[in-house]
Amino acid sequence: MGGRSKVRTCDRRASVSSGEMGAPGRVLLWLQLCALTQAAYKLWVPNTYFDSASNWSQNRTPCAGDAVQFPADKMVSVLVRDSHAISDMLLPLDGEFVLAPGASFSAAGVGSDPACHSGEEGAPLLFRNPDRFSWLDPHLWSSATQAPGLFSVDAERVPCSYDDVLFPRDGSFRVALGPGPNPVHVRSVSAVGQTFTRDEDLAAFLASREGRLRFHGPGALRVGSQACTDASGCVCGYAETLPWICASLLQPLGGRCPQATCRDPVLPQGQCCDLCGAIVSLTHDPTFDLEQYRARLLDLFLKQPQYQGVQVAVSKVLREAHTEIQVVLVETGPETGAAGRLGQALLQDAVAQGGVLGILSATLRQSGMPATGGSALYQDGSGAWLAGGVAAVVLLALLGTVLLLLHRSGRLRWRRHEEAGPATAGLPLGFRNPLFDVMVFKQQPQPSVEPLGSDQKVDIVDTNFSYFVNPLFAGEAEAEA
Repeated sequence: MGGRSKVRTCDRRASVSSGEMGAPGRVLLWLQLCALTQAAYKLWVPNTYFDSASNWSQNRTPCAGDAVQFPADKMVSVLVRDSHAISDMLLPLDGEFVLAPGASFSAAGVGSDPACHSGEEGAPLLFRNPDRFSWLDPHLWSSATQAPGLFSVDAERVPCSYDDVLFPRDGSFRVALGPGPNPVHVRSVSAVGQTFTRDEDLAAFLASREGRLRFHGPGALRVGSQACTDASGCVCGYAETLPWICASLLQPLGGRCPQATCRDPVLPQGQCCDLCGAIVSLTHDPTFDLEQYRARLLDLFLKQPQYQGVQVAVSKVLREAHTEIQVVLVETGPETGAAGRLGQALLQDAVAQGGVLGILSATLRQSGMPATGGSALYQDGSGAWLAGGVAAVVLLALLGTVLLLLHRSGRLRWRRHEEAGPATAGLPLGFRNPLFDVMVFKQQPQPSVEPLGSDQKVDIVDTNFSYFVNPLFAGEAEAEA
């Protein structure tokens, strides 16, 4: 098995808790204890396991006879849980392998597994850069106590100041701290079998080799913040780190938000990109209970069939030096307007039950219709009015075009009001039908006019006039004549 000259400095040892509960069991136990104490916590998701396919360049674990290679200039702790037969392995200059019970390495000839599909023939399987995971990336955190139908805005997916942070006890991981302007503050950090609630203890761990294998970067981490004891909720405290949170979140997309699929999208506080949905803002008195209101949304609204597919994020935010409750409503599938209808229902609920719930006022903002059509449920009366208005404009434009063409061809004439003589100007003799190009006119005899005295001035009106005969019935008119 090949290696670099300094690889012998790696600590190749077994897990110190081989006789105790495994890492998944400990994580589950921590989650249960946190749930019993109603503590808010965030769980770190990614790992640096040897047996995780996502950690390798071809998204697969090494096959028998593979050559594997780790980045030479990276520090990393790698947990090995299974047995592997490999042909060659290049280890990092500084790192450790933690072997779980039953895990081992053995030598095998190149290509020992014919069913293994390699990339380039003879090329080693590369372990991905372990420094790619950032504390500020919302994708990398989970909150297992979140009920179905609920979600968090982007900034609140990262640990808030009152959260407890959990890393797998026996797992291997690596976290990049920073580059925010201020230290990250949380209530506590649990890692490698220890729980840190004092800055002195955490600082000593981060400075140790075990801590440097797992935490790196220019940022600072602090513990000791108070738990949230306000029944109406607490502000997460992400205002200063939000730009870095969004930068980490959007890095795979080139730093740009995807185009919203609706007109006039909304942007909740703590969210990096515009959303199609609705935002209900609530002001409240000291009797408001955030958790009870979340439960009310789940039990009375989200379980109704017309709101299936709608997800809700409820949190306390700071707006213009005052706090309010932000309720964000989004649809997980194609937009049907359900989020907006739920927002209207929450307004009505606030009016009817505000005194009981501790709600003082409620406002609603919602996005417009889908930018590419939308369903019949979404296009209600406003859509019908819009379609009717467009049709009317088109018809008026066509009528104006026809009249203009007739006027230019000389078939239709009109005069300004001041140019028309009230007495001497005769009535027009008609117009040609552009559809049939046939006109039939009948001349009516002039009525006789008796002469009046010379001292009276009489305006004589020309009584010649014409009427239009439908050319379809012109033959019958002539026969009757």
